[in-house]
Amino acid sequence: MFDSGVGGLTVLHECLVSLPHEDFVYFGDTARFPYGDRSPAELRAFALELGGRLADEGAKLLVVACNSATAAALPLLRERLRGRLPVLGVVSPESRLAARATRSGRVGLLATAATVASGAYARALAEVAPDATLEPVACPELAPLIQAGGEVDERVVASVDRYCEPLRRADVDTVILGCTHYPLVRPLIQRALGRGVSITTSGEAIAAEIEAELRTDGLAQSPDRRGHYRFACSGDPEEFRRVGTRFLQLPLGEVRHVEVGEARRAPPAAAPTRRAAEGAHPTA
Repeated sequence: MFDSGVGGLTVLHECLVSLPHEDFVYFGDTARFPYGDRSPAELRAFALELGGRLADEGAKLLVVACNSATAAALPLLRERLRGRLPVLGVVSPESRLAARATRSGRVGLLATAATVASGAYARALAEVAPDATLEPVACPELAPLIQAGGEVDERVVASVDRYCEPLRRADVDTVILGCTHYPLVRPLIQRALGRGVSITTSGEAIAAEIEAELRTDGLAQSPDRRGHYRFACSGDPEEFRRVGTRFLQLPLGEVRHVEVGEARRAPPAAAPTRRAAEGAHPTA
């Protein structure tokens, strides 16, 4: 499983609870965080690098826990790794959950600018709920605030309230948290949206898909064993451990440092309008 930082540990947490007999390797690309303002070309390059690295280490299934990387690179990653291992992303599973949860057909999305601009959630939702409408909101400030690992302060509260306001105006009844960092502030988001709004997250969506894929391919471990998990990151291992413990809600242990490719940034693109935006640790 890989992610841009520690946010994917919210996905890993759900997997460790649901699949305690499987082994997991998690790679956090903290040296190149955040992914949310990266270009599609950069995201594809990063995904191919990290996915290939984890496949080379013997992963039997790869989870792209990062929503931005899933939106930009999942088809290409599956093509490049075809025949080596199955590759799962988080966009389609979350969209299916949202389609089942919505009563009115009005679904909101909170995500990074890159994810919103990709239109991946709009396409995925349309496949499973053609009559539903998606209200996407780009949240460029939120993931960096959460990744910093500090206290939930007024800046975070104000950011959440600001990003949720368009969803309240649109009268959505279901909201997709389209970034793995956002479950850490789920109570704030629920409070801002109101308790009548259902929230779907990557972790709850992907664990069942992993289990089904492993069973279908005959790769599932015996449920009688106890699995293990380990970590690597491209940035500071001690900082990863400090912040990551809060996300995983379990001990992290040793975190291995791994060098990655160049972390240069492409020139920033103009922020998309709402209308335009709509148009391992794989189990080892």
